[in-house]
Amino acid sequence: MLKDFKIPLSLTVLALVAAYLLGGVKDMLIVAVLSVLEISLSLDNAVVNASVLKNWSEKWRNRFMVFGLPVAVFGMRLVFPLLIVAVIGHIGLWDALRLAIESPEQYAAMLTSAHHEVSAFGGAFLLMVFFKFMLDTEKDEHWIGFLEGPMRHLGRITALEVALTLGIIIVASFYVPGAEQVSFLLAGAFGVIGFVIAHGVGDLVGGEDTGTRVVREGLAGFLYLEVLDSSFSFDGVIGAFALSNNIFLIALGLGVGAAYIREMTLVLLKKGTLAQYRYLEHGAFWAIGALAAIMFLGVKFDVPEVVTGLVGAAMIGAAVWSSIVAQRREARAAVAGE
Repeated sequence: MLKDFKIPLSLTVLALVAAYLLGGVKDMLIVAVLSVLEISLSLDNAVVNASVLKNWSEKWRNRFMVFGLPVAVFGMRLVFPLLIVAVIGHIGLWDALRLAIESPEQYAAMLTSAHHEVSAFGGAFLLMVFFKFMLDTEKDEHWIGFLEGPMRHLGRITALEVALTLGIIIVASFYVPGAEQVSFLLAGAFGVIGFVIAHGVGDLVGGEDTGTRVVREGLAGFLYLEVLDSSFSFDGVIGAFALSNNIFLIALGLGVGAAYIREMTLVLLKKGTLAQYRYLEHGAFWAIGALAAIMFLGVKFDVPEVVTGLVGAAMIGAAVWSSIVAQRREARAAVAGE
């Protein structure tokens, strides 16, 4: 099992050494805690990634790991927060980096001030992912049948996922301070647009696959997974400032966590875990829906990151347990029928 995680383990050692050189044992502990935080918040991300990559060739799976990991670590955990601060402060990217180094408290305040807009974008994108799965009229197996069955039936309504997501964004905007409502609505709309474009380009390039719409391998699919990853990482990036204002420590900790999630995705594919645990994919998408709901609830209530992580882990755990119970029930029925 350990050999499957050679890259993340190597990055862990390097990150802890770098943290120790930056600030001693205290910074090492911060990086370790941030890594665990990222893993707990993104367990469902690994499952969803695996559900997408199972339709891809080995070549594109490897590209997802080789090229996707640097994008996830440096792009989403370091550059993207700097970009947010640059836009908010109307400054250049280099000036945002200088601000983060020279005035970390001011940098953190500027980044967290964009929490509502970031939540709107990420929450909208994740809601679209959730509804796309639950409203799929070709989904023939359900975990929570009394909910998933009717949702599948409603999926025959054209673009219902867009209408539901936009409706939730509008309702949530009423709980945002008046001065931020327009930017909140725009950010949410961009989240919906981003999802539609990412999926639409894949469909345009790849068309239909035996009647089932899938996220196609290629650049469009790669970008879809990166945006999905960024949506999962938003809460972790902002929540990390509760532990440290040092952007390099945050990037190290969250980056190590992201490396484990990437490798976990490939392990799920190699072991055939999605096929072994029939409801695991369902649990991951319910966890995504819960995360999206928490992001929108966050405009009114303060939801600790630990709660977010526990909810996702609990749903995945429940899905695995339900899968095991179903397998045992079928095995007993098969024995009784002989």
